[in-house]
Amino acid sequence: MAVLALAACGNDKTPVASDQQGDKSPLAEYMGDGFVSSSGGGFRMAVRAGGAQNPTEEDLAKQRKVEDATVTCMKAAGFEYVAVPPEQNAKSKFSEAFNLPPDKFAEQYGYGISTIDWSKAGADDTNPNTKIRSALSPAAQKAYDKALNGPNATGNGAIVVENGKGDGPSTSGQQDLGCRGKAVKQVYGDGADRSVDFKKFDSLFEDIQALQKRIDTDQRVVDATSAWSDCMADAGHSGLKKVDDPRQQIQQKLDALTGNKPPAKGGPSKTITGPPSFDKVDSAKLSELRKSEIALAVADQKCRASGYEDAYKKVQYAAEKEFVDQHKAELEAYRDETANR
Repeated sequence: MAVLALAACGNDKTPVASDQQGDKSPLAEYMGDGFVSSSGGGFRMAVRAGGAQNPTEEDLAKQRKVEDATVTCMKAAGFEYVAVPPEQNAKSKFSEAFNLPPDKFAEQYGYGISTIDWSKAGADDTNPNTKIRSALSPAAQKAYDKALNGPNATGNGAIVVENGKGDGPSTSGQQDLGCRGKAVKQVYGDGADRSVDFKKFDSLFEDIQALQKRIDTDQRVVDATSAWSDCMADAGHSGLKKVDDPRQQIQQKLDALTGNKPPAKGGPSKTITGPPSFDKVDSAKLSELRKSEIALAVADQKCRASGYEDAYKKVQYAAEKEFVDQHKAELEAYRDETANR
């Protein structure tokens, strides 16, 4: 999945319950399923490389071919791999959590930042390949991961490519993604043939960023944000000026615990990596952070619901409707270009 951050606050590492629910805004109708206009400021857009969320029979047939090709490749590499029918792919282990109403989610998971170990989000105990890998020695597991996902793979399927290191784009212009990558290329063709040239939409993205700024600086949103800040202070959480501040505060504390260093803003990066694991984090400190996160998120949710959310949505929808009317041709071109990608 590729993620485009269309605004400064669009770099959230984890979704929130409110991202997963609700009706589509006027702009989201054109930008796709992964598009989120955050009431904390900023647009986020996830572009799924495998096509639509509701795959057609043709999509499923191609996914089956990818699995079969992976089996053949792994066998040649000396490993057992069982093709998993796409229809049997388990839902995210956290899907039920993110279907909770925002207030219930906050009570149980806060923002889902320190309360959920995202490095284990893809773990699926029902997948026969998980059991096959688990039965291997540590050295054999590394060899298995390399064969399946390439030399830069980690155990959870994340790919890590550091500048100047590895067999990735920094040295060869090609990234070795192992048997899985070969299978995908065999079935779908070269990535360049099915990728979207986002540069042609740079002007549209810039206009969307300008739209977000207009929404954020609308006096009604400014007043609602001020009221939200006062509400948070009354709840014991002072010093918060932007609605996204609480989540960023928790994320920064978690980064400090895990030693995770986000890429510098505006700096080039050739690192594709998964979320940090909590396995080596001080359990007592993590427990305290989780309690703090839940308390902060519960207060945040109550203060948002007291008037901020309604005010923001009213401004957002009106502004987006006007934007859609003015940019309909560009938005339709974008929607058509990204359809079934």
